[in-house]
Parts: sequence; structure tokens; C-alpha cells
Amino acid sequence: MNEIYAEVITIGDEILYGQITDTNTQWISAELSTLGIKTVRKSSVGDKYKEIENILHEASQRAQLVIITGGLGPTNDDITKKVIAEFVQQELTENTDVLSDVNLYFSSRGRELSDINKKQALIPAQAKAFRNHFGTAPGMWIEHKNTVFISLPGVPFEMKGIMKDYGLAAIKAHFKTPFIIHQIIRTAGIGESILAEHIKEWEAQLPSFLSLAYLPSYGQVKLRITGSHSDQILLEQTVSKQVELLLPLISTKHFYALGDVSLEAHIGNLLSQQQETLSIAESCTGGFVQHLITSIAGSSMYFKGGIVSYSNAIKTSELGVSEALLAEKGAVSTEVTEAMALGILHKFDTDYALAISGVAGPSGGSPEKPVGFVCMAFASKKGELYTKSFQFGKDRDTNIKASAYALLNLLRLGIEGKLS
Repeated sequence: MNEIYAEVITIGDEILYGQITDTNTQWISAELSTLGIKTVRKSSVGDKYKEIENILHEASQRAQLVIITGGLGPTNDDITKKVIAEFVQQELTENTDVLSDVNLYFSSRGRELSDINKKQALIPAQAKAFRNHFGTAPGMWIEHKNTVFISLPGVPFEMKGIMKDYGLAAIKAHFKTPFIIHQIIRTAGIGESILAEHIKEWEAQLPSFLSLAYLPSYGQVKLRITGSHSDQILLEQTVSKQVELLLPLISTKHFYALGDVSLEAHIGNLLSQQQETLSIAESCTGGFVQHLITSIAGSSMYFKGGIVSYSNAIKTSELGVSEALLAEKGAVSTEVTEAMALGILHKFDTDYALAISGVAGPSGGSPEKPVGFVCMAFASKKGELYTKSFQFGKDRDTNIKASAYALLNLLRLGIEGKLS
């Protein structure tokens, strides 16, 4: 079975100027992957006729499926439809279904349909319209020579709506694709190069129709096994067998979940299952750890609350950290984070508590405690108390995020009984 390749093109000066973030290509590529179609290239071009024409030509040489987003509005700077029509050598003609949809869109809002908005109903003569239930610009399916072109609005919720309603089903029906599987293995507290060294012999023996990707982030590495084959049962059995061989090679301190489960979601699952509670005292992370915890739906069942004790006065008045300890050891010390963790554990009466203090930067460091130096602590109602310190880098945002996830991993290890 031949592989099907796709290219995704985003159109608009605002993307090139960095005025908006392109999320369309990520979503489209992920959806295509589930259909067994590989995205081989992603491109962005501005609202320039010749540039769009060139990229359409180039993409059609590389891929059987080309998906374009953006430039379908009714104004003069939206030229995508015109360029596509001329590229596939088709006249723009009025589509009655699209015209009806556009008319309904405006009449339902108490507005008259203007001549400029009637242009939205013009599509290449042999194109199939994908009706837009969320806006006025339709999607379009055009077959030209050996390539299928799909043109979609650039507004993400309109693009997704059209693809979910029409596009994905049409792609699946048109292309005969191999089965594809992605298996995610989530790890934390181990670097990408160290993990790769541990599993290099396993990776070397992977069957030719499987591949492995390392996807590192703050304090974590996500392993993704991808398999593509015409035999679905063989593919599923092979991936399952390779996971069985892989997991014993990764320490249980580092492996935490199968599937694309975030660290904060995994912690939420653990706390919910055990019906246990959590409180957090933060200094250098300024509430970011609490944000990660509460980003999970249902977190109110296990997270009681926290304190952002940015100043020493709050550490003393709200968490009971003694002024003498702060004066002797400094706010960024394992002794102070221990006191912070115990203070909020007792104050909020939770099963577990976390505390963190550090020098986020870019200023405020010293030879003894440079920028990026962070101390953290884990405490439990059962009397467990564990501290750890890290030396991160000089970038403030990176330090905050890296230390937040290191703290969450400390919590995970504590809940799972893996700190010793």
C-alpha cells in the first residue's frame, strides 16, 4: 500500500509578521496522522499572488494532498481563491448552496447581504464546496491532475468545523491509506540523552515499519512509537510487544504513564483515586504550579489551595517560617522550603504539601546562590519530608517552568512512594 503524503500551507501576512500564532497546521497534521497520512512539509506565505502560485506548484510535486488555510475573505487582500482558480484553470462561478448559507448568516444577524459578501459564494467551477456553519467562507475540494487541494478559512474554529463536518470524511473516502498507530510513553526526571542511552539497543531492533521519536519538554521526555502498516492486527500486536520490551528499560522512577497524559493530569488521577488532598506554597514560581494543578478539570476535589509567599514577611506571617531561620539560611534554602511545606501542610490540613523558593532571574543571584538556583520540598501528613535543589539556567521564564515541573515530579514520586 502506497503512502499518502500531505502538505499544509498557511496564507497571510499576519502569520509571517508574527501577529498571530499559526495553530492550524498543528491541528491539521495531527488529524491527518490519525488517517494514516504523513505531512511532509508545512509552509507559510504572505498575501502575494506569485508566492501563493509558486507554493501551490511546489506542493503539488511533493504531495498527493495539499491543504491551504487563510486568504478566503471577501476583501481585496484575500486572494487565495483567485490564485487557486487560475492555478487549476477553472472559472470562479456562483454556488447556490454557499450563497444561501451566506445570505442566512447575515439575515439571522439582522444584516443585509452586501455585494462584497456575495463574492463568498464564488468558487472554482469544478470544486466541491464544504459548507461553513460558523462563518461565510466555504471550504473547497478541488482535484487537479494528481493532487487534491483543500482550501479552508484561516479562522481556527471555522477551519476545524469544516474539517470535522466534511473534510476528514472526504479525505478518508478518497485515499486508501495504511493503518497508523501512535503510542505515547511519558517520562519525567530524566534527560533525553540519558534516556536514549538506556534504550539504544531496544531502539536499534525496532521493525522497519515502526519509528521512535523523542519529544522533550521541561523536565520530561515523551517517547512516541509510530507504526504504519496495511495489516492492522499485526501492527497493533507489534506495537504492544515493543512497549512490553521497552518499559523494563526505563526506571519506574522515570516512567509514569502510557498515553498522552500530562504530569499534572497524572497527579490529579493519583490524588483522586486515593481521595487525598494537596496544598502548595510558592515563591519564585509565583503561582504557576497552582495554575498547572488547577488547569485539570475536577482539581477542586483534591487541591485545597495555596499561598504565593513572594516576600519573607508572608513566609513568616502565613507559613510560620521563623525570622531567625530566614536570616540564617536565606529564603532560597532547603531549610526554608522545608518550613514552608510544613507550614502550609498544617495550615491547610492536607495529605500532601509542596513548597518552592529560588532565584528565577535575570537578577538577584549571588556566587553562593546564582540565578537558576531553586530549592523545593515535599511533605506529607504521614511525616514524610523530602527536599531537593536544582541549578537551572539564566532565563527567567525557562527557570519558572522547569522548576514548576520538577516540583510536580517531586510530588508524583512522593505520592507513588518512590522518593527513597
